[in-house]
Amino acid sequence: MELKEHIRQLEEKLLTAEVRASRTELKKILADEFFEFGSSGRVLYKNDEMESGIGIIKAKLSDFDIHPLSDNIVLATYRTFNERTNQHALRSSIWKQVEGDWKMVFHQGTKTGPSI
Repeated sequence: MELKEHIRQLEEKLLTAEVRASRTELKKILADEFFEFGSSGRVLYKNDEMESGIGIIKAKLSDFDIHPLSDNIVLATYRTFNERTNQHALRSSIWKQVEGDWKMVFHQGTKTGPSI
């Protein structure tokens, strides 16, 4: 599978209620050192604040792309539309290959208006 499609699938998986509500599933995808600057303005850390999962959203992903930073690190960029809140966001994630698996190290969401 092409790397871009694989990372997109991981990003889409992180939007599902099943993964967002499961500490076990989150641990499979998020690196131990993971942290996030959320579109809510909160800073989240994997080991501190995700014991019961992360908030459930209903979002669609668009304009997805990846930007290689090294052989085993990529930056993913995309837009989301949260159908529950009618909120658009620009998103970026840093993914790192760890022992053969791609893990998210960092994520940022920034609220925005609809794309033109």
